[in-house]
Amino acid sequence: MIRLLGRVFFKLTTFLNLRGSMAAGRKKEFDEAAVLDSAMKVFWQKGYVGTSMSDLTESMGIKKQSLYNAFISKEQLFIKATDLYLNNRYANNFSLLYQENISLSERMRNCMMSILVRQCDSTEHKGCFVTLCQSDLDSDNMPAEATQKLIDSDNDILNMWVDLFLTDPESIALGLNKRANECSMCIFTTLKGTACMSRINTPSTDLTCVIENCLKNIGLH
Repeated sequence: MIRLLGRVFFKLTTFLNLRGSMAAGRKKEFDEAAVLDSAMKVFWQKGYVGTSMSDLTESMGIKKQSLYNAFISKEQLFIKATDLYLNNRYANNFSLLYQENISLSERMRNCMMSILVRQCDSTEHKGCFVTLCQSDLDSDNMPAEATQKLIDSDNDILNMWVDLFLTDPESIALGLNKRANECSMCIFTTLKGTACMSRINTPSTDLTCVIENCLKNIGLH
C-alpha cells in the first residue's frame, strides 16, 4: 500500500513539474512592446472612455483573454500606454533644452518647435496623447488610477519647466528664476493650445508665431 501511494505521488509530482515547466517555457504569442504601441495609438485617437475593449483587441491583434493576461485590465493598459507615450514620444524633446553652447532662448525654441512639429505630424495621430485623453477627466467612466496618471503626467511636465527656470545659469542671470512658475505655465499652456489646434489640421507653419510670441512674452527673444 505504501509503495502504491509512493508511485501515485511520484507520478503526480512528475506531472505537475512537467506542466509547470511547460507553462514557464511557453512563449507569448505576441510582441508585448508592439501591441502596447498599438494600444497607445487607439487611446490617442479615441481617448480612454471612447476606446472599447474590441477596439483594443482588434488594433493589438490579440484576444481579450491575452490582453487581460498581459496587462490585467483596460485601466492598467492605459497607464502603460501613457508611460510609453511620455517616454518615447515626448521626453526626447526635452534633451534639446540642455544642449551646450546654445542660448536659452534657442534651446527653448528648438524644444517647443520639436514638440509642435510632432503634434502636427501627419504620420501619427495629431496633437498630444495626454491632452486628448484629459478631455475624459470629467466623465463618470474615467477610473481613479487612470485619472491620477493623467494629472501626475501634467504635473511632471510642468515641474520640468519650473526646474529649468530655477536652475539654468542663463535663466538665473536674466531673473527668470524669480518668475519660474509664471514662465512655466505660459509655456505649458501654449503647448496645450498648439496640441488642440493641430487636431483641427492647423499646420505647424501657422503655429510657429505662437511659439515666438510665447518666448517673447516671458522675456526671451
